[in-house]
Amino acid sequence: MSLDRAACAALDRDDPLAEFRDAFEIADGVIYLDGNSLGALPKATRQRLADVVAREWGGELIRGWNTAGWITLPQRVGAGIASLIGAEADEVIAADSTSVNLFKLATAALALRPGRRVIVTEPGNFPTDLYILQGVRDLLGDRVELRVVEPDHIEQALDADTALLLLTQVHYKTGRIHDMARLTAKAHAAGALALWDLSHSAGAIDVDLNAAGADLAVGCGYKYLNGGPGAPAFLYAARRHQAQLRSPLSGWMGHAAPFAFGDDYAPAPGIERMLCGTPPILGLAALEVGVGIMASADRRAVRAKSMALGDLFMRLVEESCPGQFILHSPRDAQARGSQVSFGHPEGYAIMQALIARGVIGDFRAPDVIRFGFAPLYVRYVDVYDAVAHLKDIMDSGAWQDAAYQTRGAVT
Repeated sequence: MSLDRAACAALDRDDPLAEFRDAFEIADGVIYLDGNSLGALPKATRQRLADVVAREWGGELIRGWNTAGWITLPQRVGAGIASLIGAEADEVIAADSTSVNLFKLATAALALRPGRRVIVTEPGNFPTDLYILQGVRDLLGDRVELRVVEPDHIEQALDADTALLLLTQVHYKTGRIHDMARLTAKAHAAGALALWDLSHSAGAIDVDLNAAGADLAVGCGYKYLNGGPGAPAFLYAARRHQAQLRSPLSGWMGHAAPFAFGDDYAPAPGIERMLCGTPPILGLAALEVGVGIMASADRRAVRAKSMALGDLFMRLVEESCPGQFILHSPRDAQARGSQVSFGHPEGYAIMQALIARGVIGDFRAPDVIRFGFAPLYVRYVDVYDAVAHLKDIMDSGAWQDAAYQTRGAVT
């Protein structure tokens, strides 16, 4: 097919998801290709937060825990996320951060496999996953061995001493997708549990935790779920494990009767036992809006457009800038999340030059420029125009400007 801008505009006219773009605030002249790092602001979030602040908090004050239903927000938001990741409503709860949830579930998983001490993961996993596992190892000492193995050797690393396999389903840097069902089955065959990080999966690709037999999972709320910067995260625990699962952070909200104010801890039944501190109501209210929008979209259409946008971007970059970039993402759309990453020694400066033109992606050390495609608001013409800017930056050498060489605190 022709890849001119008119052809891309025609794809946008026929896009079954086109109406969703108007649900988000995206400034004129901005091409936002970083929804894999921070989702765009839903327009409804502004009104929802204003209502929570003025009417619920301002008017109801502490009564809002009952009258506004604040106390059940973690369960309500969790149920919405469950519909996106192939889980039952009572298997998911919104709470804490991804890092905290990883710590809770990894530690709890070890307790479910007494006599086993090995956690298997891969190098190059998202840093927080590796750092949290290192912290668990340091906390528990000789009771834990962290086995970090290359992806091609994961299955061979699973043995009779393995308690837990922890992997991120979609790799944050390359977008490569792990086969969740196959690797979970391999973990189970070895007698181990499988914990999946869905931070770059939920809302972007087809996820079916229960069909895959997954045991545990975590994910963040601020990427494809559009919950806002620092939005609460979520965790999943298969119903079959909940009665035995014990959180190492035995906080007030995870108690069976928090308002009985007893001195001794007793875990709540079901997924509620994985709660810890007081729910962040403003963050959860914002996340509920984003989750609701995503849950109203056709999942097959979302994934189909995600793959099509990525394929289009790769083809245009390779045609417009031949030989200038190294593709780090899988070429097969089925094996790739909703992002495309290219490598270039001057990747940081190139990305800064793009951002200066309103094309917002991001950079990941040492050399990766990363572009995310949130199907609800990214258009085909956005992809075409982004690559046109990239070509001009490379042809003109604009990235060499001194203004693009200094790195900010956040890259």
